[in-house]
Amino acid sequence: MTQNTSGQTGTTAVAERADGPMVRVENLHRSYGTGAAAVHALRGVSFTVPRGELVALKGRSGSGKTTLLNLVGGLDTPDGGTLHVDGLDLAELGENGLLELRRDRIGFIFQSFGLIPILSAAENVGVPLRLRKVDPREREERVALMLSLVGLADHALQRPGELSGGQQQRVAIARALANKPSLVIADEPTGQLDAETGHAVMELLRAVVRSEGVTALVATHDAALLDLADRVLELRDGEIVEHE
Repeated sequence: MTQNTSGQTGTTAVAERADGPMVRVENLHRSYGTGAAAVHALRGVSFTVPRGELVALKGRSGSGKTTLLNLVGGLDTPDGGTLHVDGLDLAELGENGLLELRRDRIGFIFQSFGLIPILSAAENVGVPLRLRKVDPREREERVALMLSLVGLADHALQRPGELSGGQQQRVAIARALANKPSLVIADEPTGQLDAETGHAVMELLRAVVRSEGVTALVATHDAALLDLADRVLELRDGEIVEHE
């Protein structure tokens, strides 16, 4: 996390990790459309995610989980409220600052895995490191470490189509952690997996969050996975209705 030598507010992210919670959301609102047809995805959401915890976000389809994750990840802009990630006020970051935030501080894991089909497992994991122009030797060492961490050291040269769904999601987890992010955001990471494989992937995610010292915000509708989280937040009709 050694970015921002410009010193210009609103263009790049600051270099140092801040104290306090990893994520702080206050009175967040997001709507789509206007007038009577408007859909109010988030209605005054407030919560914090402490550093080093795995926090699960539960709720039915359409409850606002993906909208909230997109806002926290800097992929969308709220209509109102404040949002801080790793000590940064996202409203004060310009386009370059948000790009650096997503590239250097956040790792994303998607339900559909999001792997590049023509690349091997090792090459997929190495993509974020290539974007940061990491030295090839250092990149190869980090990729090997990440694949070993998720139990796929022997599958480094296989392409996604040659891997099972669970193995593909393990590659996606390794890729998300490749840049040593502060925060991992996972949107229904077990949604395309059977129950047994999904539970194993969630346990792996919890284990690597601990070993890598990162924070995770994970959206899931699978009640069986919620006991693996340090804390559970429930979204219902765009509002936080429960803290566990």
